[in-house]
Amino acid sequence: MIVVEGCIEVDDLDGTLSTLDAVAEEYGLTVQAFDARYLVDRGHLERAVELADRAFDRGENVARERSVEILLYAAGRRQIDDALEMGVAEGQRRVAVVVDDADGDGGAESAAAAALRDRLALDPASTLDSVDAERVRAFFDVPAAELDAVDGDLTDLVHERVALLDVEK
Repeated sequence: MIVVEGCIEVDDLDGTLSTLDAVAEEYGLTVQAFDARYLVDRGHLERAVELADRAFDRGENVARERSVEILLYAAGRRQIDDALEMGVAEGQRRVAVVVDDADGDGGAESAAAAALRDRLALDPASTLDSVDAERVRAFFDVPAAELDAVDGDLTDLVHERVALLDVEK
């Protein structure tokens, strides 16, 4: 899995989504874009990919498309409409785009990542090195009392919510 990080200006959401789909189809892999403000770290995305693949392997997937299943796990939600808030939207955005070839050796991933950087006019920037704690807490419904009551931090609680999606099925 490669995570393409950076800033983009989304003037035409449908056009941006079409670009993501075109790259996925051209290289025969999965591409899913996220608004980076909802992510806590790279592990958040890695775990979502892992759990989505496991759901497909077991025939327990909710979505027909692997990219959407990854989005559901990353969002810790079973409803696609609820999870879409975590996707890209119009405006200036910090994004993290998962590029993953479940069956490949990674060569296609590198080529697809380069194509995405070019076609999206992505301004490379690290997006997973800081957390918008208030936004993440609101999205994942993490009250201050819960943070005070656990040994872990917000990152740990989000990772737990991603993993708990399986239990809630």
